[in-house]
Amino acid sequence: MTAELGTAVTDPSTVRHSALRSSLGLIVGKAAQIGWGFAFWVVAARATSDREVGLTMAAVAAVMICTQLAVLGAGSAVIVAVGRGEPPARVLDAAFAIVGVAGTVLALGYLVLQSAVAPDTASASVLFWLTFLAAAVTGTLVIVLDQALVALGRGASATLRYALGGGVSLAAAALVAWQAHGASADVVMACWTLGNAVACVVGVVQLRKLIGYRPRPSLRSTRGRPLLAVGIPYQLLTLTERAPGLVLPLLLAHTVAPEIAAYWYPAWMMAWAAYSAPMLMGIVQFSEGVRDPHRLVSTTWASLRWSLAVGGLAAVVLVLLAHPLLSLLGERYADASADALRWLAAGLVPYAVLQAYNAVCRALGRYTEPIVVGVTIGVALCTSALLVAGTGPGAMALAWLVVLSIGAVAVGLRLIAVLRRVTKESR
Repeated sequence: MTAELGTAVTDPSTVRHSALRSSLGLIVGKAAQIGWGFAFWVVAARATSDREVGLTMAAVAAVMICTQLAVLGAGSAVIVAVGRGEPPARVLDAAFAIVGVAGTVLALGYLVLQSAVAPDTASASVLFWLTFLAAAVTGTLVIVLDQALVALGRGASATLRYALGGGVSLAAAALVAWQAHGASADVVMACWTLGNAVACVVGVVQLRKLIGYRPRPSLRSTRGRPLLAVGIPYQLLTLTERAPGLVLPLLLAHTVAPEIAAYWYPAWMMAWAAYSAPMLMGIVQFSEGVRDPHRLVSTTWASLRWSLAVGGLAAVVLVLLAHPLLSLLGERYADASADALRWLAAGLVPYAVLQAYNAVCRALGRYTEPIVVGVTIGVALCTSALLVAGTGPGAMALAWLVVLSIGAVAVGLRLIAVLRRVTKESR
């Protein structure tokens, strides 16, 4: 056992699980998070009006945008640093300090902007400000915790923290629904935030048990600069993957109607349950590629197969049960969004190809090309969906699928070319 700034750690190599176990465990954890999240919105839909649900969903999307911006690639930098043998404690101390400050600044910036643009919404509430800040900071920390535990070979630990966090959020929402119908958006937001906070605390406890880590956040430039230099390019690439799905509900709520956002978001959230398989497989693929570059090609194809198998199974379930699942929110949700969910679920295959390509680029340290490709696809996705928003969520999802599929064909051809080059170079 060694010490780093008073933080005890053990050799992480002694506690690593296999890449497959880590991947599947992470997927189960994310499935638990999404499952609890869906149950949360089912209860929220019963507890308040469509308008308040739409405003809350837009706020949640804004929190997720803030977390994706605030993480600054710290999670990816932790994977790279730990994979190269750097002391986990020093890396984590710098990462937590950076994302904590960034999350606070970005959340405050969003709240000020939202209050100026739409002062008559939930953003005028003190409770909303407090819960939004807490959600942004803890959500950002959870992202780093996820990737730190993947780097340590313990991705499966996500199951416990997401199950506990989701259960607490659902219990809080159920209590609100039981007490009174017509809860405001800021109260629903507070219930959702509580789950984030619980997941964050559980993650810290897990790190403590795994490597004896005790947080000592530090903003020393000698630690932060190398982390940011490694992480920011990776995070820009991650933003191209996440931003379209997060930005669209905000655009719908504030430029079309909150009700349209309310009908779109559950379909997208359920489809994301299937999309999470290739996304999480990609994180583990990236981690393993950094630790063992010689196996990058075989790891990539194995990850893609498992992404399609696990995610494909979830997509089939969503296609077959789209209407019954959405009807849990109410018949109006099912009637408006069932077709959208089916089209979005079909996008699992092109999304898996895109994730495999991005994971390879991350492992190789090549990010300019995938960032350009990701921005292009993302802009096309949001633009096409907004253009047909007036005809309903089904048309939006079909436009989304067409654009994503065209992008995946181009990316897939490029992925094959890159892997062939890697194979030649390794020989």
